[in-house]
Amino acid sequence: QVQLVESGGGLVQAGGSLRLSCVVSGNIFRINNMSWHRQAPGKYRESVAIISDEGNTEYAHFVKDRFTISRDNAKNTVTLQMNTLKPEDTAVYYCEANVQSTEMPISFDYWGQGTQVTVSS
Repeated sequence: QVQLVESGGGLVQAGGSLRLSCVVSGNIFRINNMSWHRQAPGKYRESVAIISDEGNTEYAHFVKDRFTISRDNAKNTVTLQMNTLKPEDTAVYYCEANVQSTEMPISFDYWGQGTQVTVSS
């Protein structure tokens, strides 16, 4: 069983910063890509940032130069540092990890439960 738990969401004024964290736990053999996504009310879920197991990163154009994704492989954690937040960044943020557990020879995508980020103008 693999679980992802996010933390760090909250309410912040425009221009402020928040740091989201996601811990992966369970019977983990290997964690491949880790990523953050978000879903605003009435909108589809969209990808925000992704980081490979080697540390290579990619960002959506709307967060580039404002958000930074990082991971700590020793702690099975992925973090999203969000700076210069805008009201349009308001959404539920979800972490995702592609994980191979000790019980299966293949990997699966697992999702966290989401954490609310609200940016006031």
